[in-house]
Amino acid sequence: MSVLIKGVRLYGEGDRVDVLVADGQIAEIGIGVSAPDDAEVIDAAGQVLLPGLVDLHTHLREPGREYAEDIETGSAAAALGGYTAVFAMANTDPVADGPVVTDHVWRRGQQVGLVDVHPVGAVTVGLGGKQLTEMGLMAAGGAQVKMFSDDGSCVHDPLVMRRALEYATGLGVLIAQHAEEPRLTEGAVAHEGPNAARLGLAGWPRAAEESIVARDAILARDAGARVHICHASTAGTVEILKWAKQQGISITAEVTPHHLMLDDSRLGSYDGLNRVNPPLREKSDVTALRHALAEGVIECVATDHAPHAEQEKCCEFASARPGMLGLETALSVVVATMVAPGLLDWRGVARVMSENPARIVGLDDQGRPLEVGEPANLVVVDPDTEWVVDGGALASRSANTPFGAMTLPAKVTATLLRGKVTARDGKSPA
Repeated sequence: MSVLIKGVRLYGEGDRVDVLVADGQIAEIGIGVSAPDDAEVIDAAGQVLLPGLVDLHTHLREPGREYAEDIETGSAAAALGGYTAVFAMANTDPVADGPVVTDHVWRRGQQVGLVDVHPVGAVTVGLGGKQLTEMGLMAAGGAQVKMFSDDGSCVHDPLVMRRALEYATGLGVLIAQHAEEPRLTEGAVAHEGPNAARLGLAGWPRAAEESIVARDAILARDAGARVHICHASTAGTVEILKWAKQQGISITAEVTPHHLMLDDSRLGSYDGLNRVNPPLREKSDVTALRHALAEGVIECVATDHAPHAEQEKCCEFASARPGMLGLETALSVVVATMVAPGLLDWRGVARVMSENPARIVGLDDQGRPLEVGEPANLVVVDPDTEWVVDGGALASRSANTPFGAMTLPAKVTATLLRGKVTARDGKSPA
């Protein structure tokens, strides 16, 4: 089946062109491209064509918490958000700490067929932080696991983290760290600052994150290893990343859409929708994160898509489960926070949401140039539309978006995975 995308601007630049997709690849780019009679035609006049988005950080809740999300609903949300590959974190039930679970997640993603679901293997058994998992078995299994993380829990023991980095280096895989010194965050639910003090919420200091980022940078330096920092949230983390890169340390980092847009001034309502880990920080942190992303100090955007059922959020703030939906709103939030102010252009969006994450984790078939012969993992975006976020109308099984009722710019109109249309005009499967 062929697909003809008419009138798009590649990376939002230059003249409008037609793009013919056939046999899972970009077959032709030009003006007035003809297509077979049975080709699916997408009229995208004036819209933007980007490589399919890649998310290094999602929680799809399968196995164990399918009432909040499963691979089918999460894949639909991903496709509608423009994603062609997502990485599903290991804090499932049972934990993805062996090939039985990681291979299941991979196979289930392939069965659904809307997005490549790459399982993230746990670093330690049961996320307990004490005993390393058999990373080699997961990397050699059907899922070919490429990234390992205890996300939701920090690998807080420095010796365990050092051994994990050494082990990962030998396997050619990546360790992604949830940077949180647990001894500094016991009972914490909100950013440690004036707002938390005024609201009577236990404070979460910046130092809890920054101390682990600094430690792991040094450990990676000494091990000759790569390390990736999940959901960077503070101005101090940005400065540590700058220092580490100046030292030649192989460190990368991601930022979430909610940390690019929201700050702790939202907490006055005590609405559990605003509880997230790490917490929403101050406006100065938001500004620092935006500039770090624009400058390449932070390489990529990752959603930390974290579905929760209504009863897990509609409760006292301190009891609410941390996490927010992110897959369907991520691109629009990046446009609002980075493109609209002039910090990134559309080519920059492709870099931080597709090319860099694919490069960081070693996905050879994602984040590729928009050229003939390349895999047809693509997203079409209408840059001129606006839409109002409605949590209940999202594809996810849960509705816990902090962006509810907000008007956001830009909308994904079509997503293609290896030439197959996986989302179109707000519907997935298309």
